[in-house]
Amino acid sequence: MTEFDENFESARLAMLVQQHADIIGINGLVAFDAENTEDRLSSTSWVFSDEVLKKIDQTSFKLHLIELLDNFIQYRALYEKLPRKAGTKKSSYRVAT
Repeated sequence: MTEFDENFESARLAMLVQQHADIIGINGLVAFDAENTEDRLSSTSWVFSDEVLKKIDQTSFKLHLIELLDNFIQYRALYEKLPRKAGTKKSSYRVAT
C-alpha cells in the first residue's frame, strides 16, 4: 500500500473550487460526521444564509462536496488517520449572484 498523501484533501478541494468557478467566496460552515460502525459519511449540516443555500441548491456543488467528504472519510480510514469520523469545513466561497 502507498503512503498517506498529506495533500490529497487540499488537492481535491482545489479541484472542486475550479469545477465550481461560479461559486467564489461565500461564507458558511458544513459540519459532517460518520457513524461509529462505518467509515462513511452519515450526515451533514449546512450553515449558510437562505439566499446562499438557495444558490448552492441550484448547482451540483452540494452533491460534489458531500461525495468529496465521504471520500475523505474513506481515505483516512484506509490509512487509519484521525480525525475521520467528524469535522467541519469552513467555506470561503462566494456565490455569484
